[in-house]
Amino acid sequence: MLKKITVDQVRIGMHIHKLEGAWLSHPFWKTRFVLDDPADLQRLRDSGVPAVWIDDALGLDVATPEPDASPPTAATRSVSALPASLPDPKTLRDELEQAAAICKKSRVAVMQMFAEARLGKAVDTEQCLPLVDEIADSVFRNPGALVSLARLKTADDYSYMHSLAVCALMVSLARALGQDAAACREAGLAGLLHDLGKAVMPPEVLNKPGRLTEAEYAIMKTHPVRGHEMLTEARGAPEAALEVCLHHHERPDGRGYPHGLSGERLTLLARMGAVCDVYDAITSNRPYKTGWDPAESIALMASWKGQFDPAVFKAFVRSLGIYPTGSLVRLASGKLAVVLEQNEHDLTSPVVKVFFSVTSNMGVSPRRLDLAHPGCNDRIVGREDPAKWGFRQIDELWVEGDVLRRSR
Repeated sequence: MLKKITVDQVRIGMHIHKLEGAWLSHPFWKTRFVLDDPADLQRLRDSGVPAVWIDDALGLDVATPEPDASPPTAATRSVSALPASLPDPKTLRDELEQAAAICKKSRVAVMQMFAEARLGKAVDTEQCLPLVDEIADSVFRNPGALVSLARLKTADDYSYMHSLAVCALMVSLARALGQDAAACREAGLAGLLHDLGKAVMPPEVLNKPGRLTEAEYAIMKTHPVRGHEMLTEARGAPEAALEVCLHHHERPDGRGYPHGLSGERLTLLARMGAVCDVYDAITSNRPYKTGWDPAESIALMASWKGQFDPAVFKAFVRSLGIYPTGSLVRLASGKLAVVLEQNEHDLTSPVVKVFFSVTSNMGVSPRRLDLAHPGCNDRIVGREDPAKWGFRQIDELWVEGDVLRRSR
């Protein structure tokens, strides 16, 4: 039986089913486990978590149950019953602080999930719900913050942070497609689990710092099927997660894998997963290449005929912007700027930070410029390649302070 108790009633031997409060507010990445370590009990009491749900069928009970405790139903534990309300919006600067904390904790969570999968343990997808909830809330508050920050992964942690990034991108895309909060979170869970099959790929192939041979590529192409098998065996994996895991490498023109599906045989979620997976892959640093500029990536993806569903890709561009956060652009004034935030009603006129003069070939005092403001006479005339200009620290222009360091 499930029951809610205060933290001071918790004792060693109890099965913790759920911790009250936000996922970031407690020190555990899992929310269901047997409390068998006194150090963990002390960490729980020191965390500020007000209460927990315990399952006395799987662990010890308390002497006097809380009379007003009412256990959650199965529906309240499902993805579709996650909070449906949208949090209040935040500025990019404010949201980046919280996004950094989410990135750091998510990396540990996904690493643990992959490690358990490699050991042959069944993945409990319900354990992922608190993480998905935090990611979704961040995207709802400011779509550009977590999506853009998650792109700045290192080559070493790509496999783990890619799952977080695709989760955030799926939430943002679902939102752009007009889906409700519950559907956005379900899409996010599918994104988080889409590459689970890579957990059982040979490390020497998965992390190879160079082009794969035909034989190695054939092995890697098995990861959607392997991941689908693992999720099928998992407890509580929704159909959305199974669909995206199996078919995120399919293409509308039928040239994808593993089944070569095309046209209407591809579900909306599979089409969404394909766009989000590719965008994060090409914009991220990998063992064998440096990530592409976000705006350049959007332009290139638009030119790849037959690879993406046109309507889904159009919504994806709306969710990120034609010039996504972190893009380097040239202005009509002869200045270079990095994109800070999007203007929802004018995707060609984002908020930018001007920092360099092409005319003088020198840096200028950084200043924020809203290109959509009625009094602004400047505009974007094109994308620029940071490598061409030798800008190695361009991300520090839009990720201010030590946010980037604290996200890792």
